[in-house]
Amino acid sequence: MASRQEPWTKLAHSKKQPGWVAYNPRTMRPQPLGDDTKHMKILSYNVNGVRNVVRSGQFSALAQRENFDVLCLQETHLKEGDVKDFKNLIAGYDYSYWSCSVARLDYSGTGVISRVKPISVQYGIGTSEHDQEGRVITLEFDNFYLVNAYVPNSGRGLKRLLYRVDDWDPCFSEFVEKLESFKPVIVAGDLNCACQDMDIHNPPMKTDDAGFTEEERQSFEINFTMRGFVDTFRKQHPNAVGYTFWGENQRRNNKGWRLDYFLASGSIIDRVHDSYILPDVTNSDHSPIGLVLKV
Repeated sequence: MASRQEPWTKLAHSKKQPGWVAYNPRTMRPQPLGDDTKHMKILSYNVNGVRNVVRSGQFSALAQRENFDVLCLQETHLKEGDVKDFKNLIAGYDYSYWSCSVARLDYSGTGVISRVKPISVQYGIGTSEHDQEGRVITLEFDNFYLVNAYVPNSGRGLKRLLYRVDDWDPCFSEFVEKLESFKPVIVAGDLNCACQDMDIHNPPMKTDDAGFTEEERQSFEINFTMRGFVDTFRKQHPNAVGYTFWGENQRRNNKGWRLDYFLASGSIIDRVHDSYILPDVTNSDHSPIGLVLKV
């Protein structure tokens, strides 16, 4: 039975199917890899404004608890002039990279904090019309590319739906596919789509909402799944209902959405040891997600 302290252990879904279970990281994560197995741990977190998380002291606590190698951030809400104040957020993580929106200030934005020096760093996807909102940072490591992405929300009244599915998604997918011609790719971030019915608590009532329209789900299928990218959490947990985002006052009842992903090239999927959610981290309307990758 779900406790008030751990509401995510409640299977909250209006159309629950036989065999579905609530995702519980306390009981459903594999044993950690030993020091003799080389690996990287990557976290991804839509912080809904990095300043609030910094004030809470959560970054250092999260680093101490999870001992991650790389932290990908979305929705940082920073201006370019602010970045200098956020360069050394966590002791021991000497490499940080930030991309800020120039089209609209204090909006969108991504960041990556790492204790592993990347081979190279790229900002944006190389298309001016899509690179004004600071949505993508790509880090190259020895064995793979890590793409930190904050995909545009279709917005209230679905005002940006056509931009998202007709322009952004195909261009972003092509960018990732070009990277994949050189090395396997991990896409991390808030992809703003609950792609299956089990990824949202009340699917019949949400089909006209941004993030769960038929157009967005089809676009996800065409631009990622059909191109060979694997949803690492769903592969590991085919019957688990786990959410990463909750609307106002919805977290206590676990009425959420799964909008945050690690997608992996098919060629690297067998090196994924763990893909997980940290629902007890609550300083944002999203929770962090994690990936442990054998390298």
